[in-house]
Amino acid sequence: MKKLRLNEETKKDILSSLLKRSPENYGSYEATVREIIAKVRSDGDKAIFEYAQKFDGAELGADNFKVSEAEIEEGVREAGEELMAVMERSAENIRAFHELQKRNSFFKTKEDGSILGQRITPLERVGVYVPGGKAAYPSSTLMNIIPARVAGVRNIVMTTPCDKNGRVNVNTLAAARIAGVSEIYKTGGAQAIAALAFGTESVPKVDKIVGPGNIFVALAKREVYGHVSIDSIAGPSEILVLADESADPKYVAADLLSQAEHDEMASAILITTSESLAEKVMGHIEEFLKTLSRAEIIRKSLDNFGFILVADNMADAVEAVNDIASEHLEIQTKDPWETMTHVKNAGAIFLGPYSSEPLGDYFAGPNHVLPTNGTAKFFSPLSVDDFIKKSSVIAYSREALERVHTDIESFARAEGLTAHANSIEVRF
Repeated sequence: MKKLRLNEETKKDILSSLLKRSPENYGSYEATVREIIAKVRSDGDKAIFEYAQKFDGAELGADNFKVSEAEIEEGVREAGEELMAVMERSAENIRAFHELQKRNSFFKTKEDGSILGQRITPLERVGVYVPGGKAAYPSSTLMNIIPARVAGVRNIVMTTPCDKNGRVNVNTLAAARIAGVSEIYKTGGAQAIAALAFGTESVPKVDKIVGPGNIFVALAKREVYGHVSIDSIAGPSEILVLADESADPKYVAADLLSQAEHDEMASAILITTSESLAEKVMGHIEEFLKTLSRAEIIRKSLDNFGFILVADNMADAVEAVNDIASEHLEIQTKDPWETMTHVKNAGAIFLGPYSSEPLGDYFAGPNHVLPTNGTAKFFSPLSVDDFIKKSSVIAYSREALERVHTDIESFARAEGLTAHANSIEVRF
């Protein structure tokens, strides 16, 4: 992990380094992804089964492609009562938080008889991609499906890879049952995204695709955007801890490592005004690495994208925080609430020494599907809003239109659109 003095040059170098992790920089995979999408689009289930054999070593057919009720029940049993109880409690927190995000349609009536409004309706069918290769994340299953259910989506189609025996991760199946999935299919990668976007003999076409995945999934989502909606094109995970001399260096070190263990491309950054804290954090990181199970992955992550930046003052530190716009931001300062008022860009903000990032990953309730690679400057966490659509409603009486018809006609003629003007004029 590199310790540097924060200045404009080091900040620029770090931003450049982080951008290398963006899915936009993996053009070498684009041809492969397009080929997979085209094949699934033309050959449907047949292509899916061929890719299952090629990539997963699994023999799939019409009889075992869709996850059966018996398989889901088996997953629930194998997950065990203890984990099921934990996931149920997590799901309740997620559900309660997202219920607060629900919007209502509205209508405004004026005395002249005009009515303006906005009608909100849920999407009809949503596809949820759940990883199942190197790691399976039942927490992401909950985070992607529950907001859709809260929004009122009727049909939620989940895809996730299976192993060579045709089995899906049991914890993922258990989480899907808790969240309320409609149907599950055993496919992953770009081929799963293509199936959801265009439909096959088995997989129904959806209106929107959400969920994290590897570079092939990210590029496939970008490729099908426009045929369907997508949530975002997510990059590797990242955490930024903003701390002063009051922070506990052991807590800070542990929290940085919590994200670095995701994969070699994950980013962990500490920005602090305390040189002493920086040194102590580095020492605790080395101690933790002696016992952590994914130490090799963590070391590669820290070597490539791990930074400790020592700032001259908190104002400079916060400016760097806003420029980096991290997916996860922890604020461990004397007054984290006051510090937060200066923060503009972050996917999720964790305040104080007992709001560790994994709290958000698993249990607190706010969504852990967050903008990455600096996109927190203009994107938001996954929410109920991602699963609804809005329609404007306009209803004018003759009296209301008569008051403004000449204005509309003038505006239309100014744009050279005489048919627009005529459409109003004929009514008077």
